[in-house]
Amino acid sequence: MELDIKTAQTDETCVMTLGGEVDVYTAPRLKEALVAEIEAGCARVVVDLEEVEFIDSSGLGVLVGGLRRAKERDGTIRLVCTRDNILKIFRITGLDKVFAIFSTLEEAREF
Repeated sequence: MELDIKTAQTDETCVMTLGGEVDVYTAPRLKEALVAEIEAGCARVVVDLEEVEFIDSSGLGVLVGGLRRAKERDGTIRLVCTRDNILKIFRITGLDKVFAIFSTLEEAREF
C-alpha cells in the first residue's frame, strides 16, 4: 500500500496529513517531507495519523528523528490519532510519553 502525504501551513504550524501505511518502504518519503517542512522554517508540526492503517518501527524512527530536528529549532511535533491499533504501538514502545497525542486536529493545533 502507498503512503499519501498532504501538507498545509497555517501561521507557524505545518499540518501533515498521512494516509495508508508507514513502513520500511514508505518511511523515506515521510522523512523527506518532514525534513523539508522543518528545514523550511516550520518547527511546529502536527502529524495527522487518522488515515494511517499501519506504522512500523521505521515509521516511528522517522517521527522521533523529526521530533529531534524540530526541538533543535525550539519546535515540536504533535500527533493526531484515535485509531486503537496505532495508539497501541505508541503505548507499547513508550512513545506515547514522548509525543503529545491528541484526538482532534483542532486540539493539536493549539500551541
